[in-house]
Amino acid sequence: MPYNPSSTPPQGYGQQGPDRHGHDLHSHGDTHGHGSRRTYMTGFLLSVVLTVIPFWLVMGEVLPSRTWTALIIFACAVVQIVVHISYFLHLDTKSEGGWTLISFVFTVVIVGIVLGGSIWIMYHLNTNMMPAMTMPPAGG
Repeated sequence: MPYNPSSTPPQGYGQQGPDRHGHDLHSHGDTHGHGSRRTYMTGFLLSVVLTVIPFWLVMGEVLPSRTWTALIIFACAVVQIVVHISYFLHLDTKSEGGWTLISFVFTVVIVGIVLGGSIWIMYHLNTNMMPAMTMPPAGG
């Protein structure tokens, strides 16, 4: 049979429709796009700004208080995490019916419990240890 470019490809070939096993090749639970060039550039620019601000605060010694500098750096880090999650990982309530976001939140909760519990245990071990015993002088 000669090739006819106007004819439709046989079942299982091409990029649209189900393959020969009845599965849609592009259907993996997503109900929205994975982002555009504009959203990736917005995320990139926000990431750069959120990286430059802490660098400028530390290198320029802009704030007299180290506490305020640390708090602003921490706030920029939290905002940058949110930017990466939404602009690059595309975790929102629309993707995969919200299950990716739910599993991410579950992971964050478990990691928080493990880290918080570890720090709590180490703090209390340090606080509740027996006081250092004084050694009698040698040769006495």
